[in-house]
Amino acid sequence: MDPGEAAILESSLRSFYWLFAPLPPLPPLPAALPGRMNVIDHVRDMAAAGLHSNVRLLSSLLLTMSNNNPELFSPSQKYQLLVYHADSLFHDKEYRNAVSKYTMALQQKKALSKTSKVRPSTGNSASTPQSQCLPSEIEVKYKMAECYTMLKQDKDAIAILDGIPSRQRTPKINMMLANLYKKAGQERPSVTSYKEVLRQCPLALDAILGLLSLSVKGAEVASMTMNVIQTVPNLDWLSVWIKAYAFVHTGDNSRAINTICSLEKKSLLRDNVDLLGSLADLYFRAGDNKNSVLKFEQAQMLDPYLIKGMDVYGYLLAREGRLEDVENLGCRLFNISDQHAEPWVVSGCHSFYSKRYSRALYLGAKAIQLNSNSVQALLLKGAALRNMGRVQEAIIHFREAIRLAPCRLDCYEGLIECYLASNSIREAMVMANNVYKTLGANAQTLTLLATVCLEDPVTQEKAKTLLDKALTQRPDYIKAVVKKAELLSREQKYEDGIALLRNALANQSDCVLHRILGDFLVAVNEYQEAMDQYSIALR
Repeated sequence: MDPGEAAILESSLRSFYWLFAPLPPLPPLPAALPGRMNVIDHVRDMAAAGLHSNVRLLSSLLLTMSNNNPELFSPSQKYQLLVYHADSLFHDKEYRNAVSKYTMALQQKKALSKTSKVRPSTGNSASTPQSQCLPSEIEVKYKMAECYTMLKQDKDAIAILDGIPSRQRTPKINMMLANLYKKAGQERPSVTSYKEVLRQCPLALDAILGLLSLSVKGAEVASMTMNVIQTVPNLDWLSVWIKAYAFVHTGDNSRAINTICSLEKKSLLRDNVDLLGSLADLYFRAGDNKNSVLKFEQAQMLDPYLIKGMDVYGYLLAREGRLEDVENLGCRLFNISDQHAEPWVVSGCHSFYSKRYSRALYLGAKAIQLNSNSVQALLLKGAALRNMGRVQEAIIHFREAIRLAPCRLDCYEGLIECYLASNSIREAMVMANNVYKTLGANAQTLTLLATVCLEDPVTQEKAKTLLDKALTQRPDYIKAVVKKAELLSREQKYEDGIALLRNALANQSDCVLHRILGDFLVAVNEYQEAMDQYSIALR
C-alpha cells in the first residue's frame, strides 16, 4: 500500500470512529438565574390562578420525574409539588386521594425541617425569594380536616386540628373545631373555640349563634362584641339581634318573634331575607302556620334563589294539601342546587303526602346523606319509617332530631306518635310531661300532653281540661281544635263540636277542619251543608 492510500484509509477510519462512538454525558442543566422562574414557580402561579386541572396534570408528571430521579428537585420543591397536587385533587372532590397526598406533603415537610442544609439540586432549583415561600403547614392540616369532614370522618378531622398548637390556630380553624366539637357533643371545647373566634373576629355572627345554641347567656355573648359596637358606626342593631336569637335558642318563640319584628321594621334592615326566614321558622315553631307561609313567600319573592328554610316551607304546603305547589317548589330548588338537603326534603314531602312512603324514605335518606344535621330530613325519614311499620328505626331518627333541635316541638310529636303506635303509652306520657315542663305551658305543649291523655280512658277528663286551657290561650290553634273535636265526637256532642269548628274556621281555612265539620254535620243529618264542607276540604 503506497503512502497516499494509507493516508486516505486512516482518514476514513477516523470519520467512522467519530460517527459511531458513544456520546459523552450531557452536562447538568445550569441553575435558574436569580429572578428567573423555575417550573415550581409556574405550578404555583397556575394554582394561584385557579387552573386546577392544569396543576394536576403538570404536578403529576413532575412528581413522577422526582420519584425516578430523587435529585431532580430539592426537598422544599417536592413539598410544594405535593401540596399543589393535593389541592388540585381537593378541587376535583377526590378527598381520599387528596388526604393521601397531603399526608405525604407533611411527611416531606417534617423531613425538611430536620434538615438544616437543603440538598443541592441538579435540576430546576432556584434561590429566588418566591421559591422560598412554602405553603403553610397549618393550611395543609386545615385542608386535610376539610377532606375528613367531606368523608364523614369527623374524629380524624378533630384529631388533625387538635394537633395544631392553640396560638397558631386561625379563626377558620377555631370555627371548624367548634362546629366539630358541637356535632360530637363536646360542649365545653366547642364553647372555648367559638369564643376564640369571637376574640379574633367580633362580628362572626355564626359563631355567636353557635354560642347561643350551647346555652351561653345572651348577655355574656353581647359583652364580647361591645367594643366593636361602640367603635364601628351603624352597628347599634347588633345587641338587639343577639337578644332575639338568645330568645330563639331558649325556646321563647313569642319574645323572639317580637324582637325580630322590631329589627325587621327598622329602615336599614327592612326586607332582609335572613330575618324573614328566621321569622317564618319561628312562626312555624309557634304553630302559626299561616304567618309562617306568608313570611316564607315574602322571603322567596325577595330572593328567588333562596334555599335555606324551603324544606319547612315545602312541608307546610304539603300539609295543607297544596301538592302541585310542592312539586313546583321541588323542581325549582333542584334547578338551583341538588347538593343541598332542601330539594330532596321537599320532594320527599310530596311523596309522603301522596302516600308513597318508600319513595319518601329514599328521598329523606338522600337528604341526610347531603346534610346529616338536617332536622326536617330526619323528621321526613322518621315519619316514612313509622308509616311503613318500622317504628323502632323511626324512633332513632326522631331522637336524633330532638338532639339537634331540642326546642322544636314537632320532633317530640314524631317520637310520641311512635310510642303511641307501638302502644307504649307510659313512655309517651313521660315524654309529653318532660316537654311540658321543659318548653313551658303553652297551647302546643298542652295539646301534646292532651293527645297522650286521650289514649287512656282514665285520663280523658284531664285531656279535656288541657285542651280547654290550650284553646283559651289560642282559640285558632288547629291541633287543639282537632283534638277537642275528637273528644266531643267520642262523647257524641255533635252540636258542641259544630260550634267549635265554625268558630275556628271563622278566621282561617283548613282542609282538616272542613272535613271534620262535614263529619259532624252528617251526624246531625245536615247532608247538604256536609257536602259543601267536603267540597271546600277537597279544594
